[in-house]
Amino acid sequence: MDTAYDHLKEGEKGAWVSIVAYVLLSALKITIGYITGSEALAADGINNSTDIVVSLAVLIGLRISRKPPDRDHPYGHKRAETIASLVASFIMAAAGIQVVLQAVQSFWGGVHEAPSMLAAWVALASAAVMWCVYLYNSRLAKRIQNQSLMAAAKDNWSDALVSIGAAAGIIASRFGFPILDPIAALAVGLVILKTAWSIFSEASHTLTDGFDDKRLKEFKYTVKETPGVKRIKDIRARIHGSSVLLDVVVEVSAELSVGESHDISDEIERRMRDEHHIGNVHVHIEPYEEQEER
Repeated sequence: MDTAYDHLKEGEKGAWVSIVAYVLLSALKITIGYITGSEALAADGINNSTDIVVSLAVLIGLRISRKPPDRDHPYGHKRAETIASLVASFIMAAAGIQVVLQAVQSFWGGVHEAPSMLAAWVALASAAVMWCVYLYNSRLAKRIQNQSLMAAAKDNWSDALVSIGAAAGIIASRFGFPILDPIAALAVGLVILKTAWSIFSEASHTLTDGFDDKRLKEFKYTVKETPGVKRIKDIRARIHGSSVLLDVVVEVSAELSVGESHDISDEIERRMRDEHHIGNVHVHIEPYEEQEER
């Protein structure tokens, strides 16, 4: 248990790295975007400002998740991560809609002028920074097995791609296609909306106890191959923060002693921990009878 909470505390470092990077980059992009007249870069800056909220949500979720179980929360507080992600998705969607509306309005704004190349260099530099942040957070998330931090890392990766797209639009506008700058801004807004929908879908699926059927089949196979297990009567799993809660009912020979049945239960728990990194496994043992197979 202590190791799990240490991992949550360590995951906060990744959230802080993202927050610092987003604060600096969003301020720089929005400022340079307005100075150079680049709608794409300004939209990218707005995108990063919403990412600050996402990173804060991850940070707050990680901190609340570290609270130990109490009388009102016997399973702990780990679902705070998921709730925070859900709130962040609404904020991102609002920002994405704003960016899209501004880009669409700009098409009716008359003559479009190509922004300065400074905007393109800022976009490319920010892409390189976000790629480094992505590498740091993805490696940290894999090491501590944290899903919310991995989601934040994927957001870092998409932000790097968005900045590259913004730079491409700015450079293209410099070669005689100024309309491509607002088009790039529109693309950025759509990426923000897509990311918001992805976060919302995953969070809502988790909060309603949805679970990947393919992954559940992998768990079932591991339990079935455990020596002594005659049959799996029921198996269920749900996400709790960054952890998986697994409930399984297995049938074993009725001739086994309580101690032998308990050993089978321990072996199931060990296999799930070693092969699937699941430490929260509840195993219920029932007697197996031959006639039930007919």
